[in-house]
Amino acid sequence: QVQLVESGGGLVQAGDSLRLSCTAFGRRFSSYTMSWFRQAPGEERKFVAGINWNGDTTLYADDVKGRFAISRDNAKNTAFLQMNSLKPEDTAVYYCAALLSTVVVRSAGDYDYWGQGTQVTVSS
Repeated sequence: QVQLVESGGGLVQAGDSLRLSCTAFGRRFSSYTMSWFRQAPGEERKFVAGINWNGDTTLYADDVKGRFAISRDNAKNTAFLQMNSLKPEDTAVYYCAALLSTVVVRSAGDYDYWGQGTQVTVSS
């Protein structure tokens, strides 16, 4: 069992940056692929970025590539999402998710554990 707790969301202006954190409570954090998803009102939950267990593989959605960066610190059981050049269309609830796997996948249905979500609002 893994419990995920996100933090770092907030209200910012377009062009600003935010750093989200996801801390895992439980065993074997380093065995999990960690990903971030986001869900805007009335929309499906969408993949944003993912990182494999040792950080040597990352995957991004096309609309965040070059602006967002995912990373992890296995010693601190924490994954991060650095978000730069934020746009109003990035406004959503951001969720971190854990998958007991060595590969990064985009499908939300494949993930084993989810955090409670953190709101990110970008004003124009």
